[in-house]
Amino acid sequence: MRIGTCSWKYDSWRGLVYPEFGEFNYLDEYSKKYNTVEIDQWFWSLNKDKAILPKPNIVEEYNSFTPDDFRFTVKMPNSLTLTHYYKSSNKNPFFLSPDLMKTFCDSIEPIWEKIGMLMFQFEYLNNQKMNSLSNFVKFFDDFLNSINLQLPIGIEIRNPNYLNSEYFSFLQQNKITPVFLQGYYMPLITEVYEKHRNLINDQIVIRLHGYDRKGIEAKTNNFWDTIIEPKDNELKNIVRMLTDLQSKNVDIYMNVNNHYEGSAPLTIDKLKNYLQNQ
Repeated sequence: MRIGTCSWKYDSWRGLVYPEFGEFNYLDEYSKKYNTVEIDQWFWSLNKDKAILPKPNIVEEYNSFTPDDFRFTVKMPNSLTLTHYYKSSNKNPFFLSPDLMKTFCDSIEPIWEKIGMLMFQFEYLNNQKMNSLSNFVKFFDDFLNSINLQLPIGIEIRNPNYLNSEYFSFLQQNKITPVFLQGYYMPLITEVYEKHRNLINDQIVIRLHGYDRKGIEAKTNNFWDTIIEPKDNELKNIVRMLTDLQSKNVDIYMNVNNHYEGSAPLTIDKLKNYLQNQ
């Protein structure tokens, strides 16, 4: 099991993750404390007529400032996962494009050995964007058959009604990792897991995001060094889920967001403490 955070460059983590004083490289210091992190900056990639790709110097930097046993979970570009442009009826020409997939993967080749998961995060797919789960499954199945799978792939879906046996069976049969999202309007991951635990293969990603992003930002003023909205009972249930997954030898990536309780590093401390006391 690897537990890390969603992104890492927060000056308010001084004293928690980073030195209190002086200059330092954030990722270098982060990787001394945690062995995994989520990269979300490449998600926002969809432009009017092109998809923005990672800059080579940034990819090289991420490689050079992390040890060999470090792992990245990468949110794939939204140019691959959006069916339509935001707030538009215009279709996205890059949606599940095999060519863009190859180009993106080529652009991050220096960190291939450190990639734990490529995560495809899909927005809520209403009937205008995707008329059914079966249709989504067909789209993704066609995509899988058009690419050369060299890196592990996971899917995060934000349609609560899609989280059924058809969906989890499709993931299991195609060796796709389920990405469980705790937060927003999604059902509790512990409840979803309990219903479909027998359809989980050997990997899972859990993302703890929280429920009211703007609300907690207002409470913290974007200063993430204190637990503002404790979720101890929820965390204890999640720890029981983690323990069950470990008993089945499932590899786990846990990505914790500041927006979940107010401080991702402090939430991780709580999780580790609960795990030790199981």
